[in-house]
Order: sequence, then structure tokens, then C-alpha cells
Amino acid sequence: MTVYVDADACPVKQIIADIAQTHAVHLVFLCDTSHMLSPSYGDVRVIGEGPDAVDLALINLCQAGDVVVSQDYGVAALALGKRCFCIHQSGRWYTNENIDTLLMERHLAKKARRSSRHHLKGPSKRTEEDDIRFAESFERMLLAALSASAS
Repeated sequence: MTVYVDADACPVKQIIADIAQTHAVHLVFLCDTSHMLSPSYGDVRVIGEGPDAVDLALINLCQAGDVVVSQDYGVAALALGKRCFCIHQSGRWYTNENIDTLLMERHLAKKARRSSRHHLKGPSKRTEEDDIRFAESFERMLLAALSASAS
């Protein structure tokens, strides 16, 4: 089992590295050429530039039972289709039960942005509580994935 991280603009890389190292799980960060990573644990794969290059590489690498960390709902949907465990940087688990709703919300938000002259507010500033929530959720997912792979 491997943890794959869509590392471009991922604010929880160190949390992921710490938890993966604690559980001795193989960890791979994927980023494009405009990002330089030097994590304390795990491997880094630098993917060529392009709007979806990292996303496509991640989907090509992951396999059933792997854990995928991404804020991209499309990546999550594809990873779920490959029977991976998927989590957002907020700690929210992507599941077969919620992914269709999330994709529809993303579509509607994109439509609203295109039709509006006003800018919609972006996400709130990340807090320590957000990091704690992610760490707890990620560790639960990692343990579930390890348990599933042992079966």
C-alpha cells in the first residue's frame, strides 16, 4: 500500500509525512516542476508542467487499496473508481456515497463564478484546528487502508 499526495498547494504535507512515517507506510508526493519539495519522509516525483499532468500521473500510479490525498474532486472520483481510499486536505473522506454530490457542487460553483461579475470568497485561512482534524481523519483512513490490505 502506498500513500499518494497531490502535493501542489497541499498545506498538510508535513502532517502526512509524520503519520506515514509513524506507520512505516510508503509515501509519494507528486508535484509539477514549479514546486520544490524536500519532505522529511517519503519520495518526491516531479511531473512535467501542464494543467493536469500531476493529476494524471497520480491516477496512473495509484492502485486498489492505496490512499490518495487531493483537494481535486475529479482526481478523487477517478481514484475511487480504482478502489483507492481518498481524502481531502480538510480531512473529509471522499466516498462512493458523496463524490457525485461533490462533483455537482463543484460544477454549480464553476457556473456561478462564470456568470457572476462578483468574486466569490475563497476558503478560510487554515487554522491549527483544521490541521488537527486532518491529522485525526488521515490516520483513521490510513489504519483502515492498512487493515483492508492485511485482509
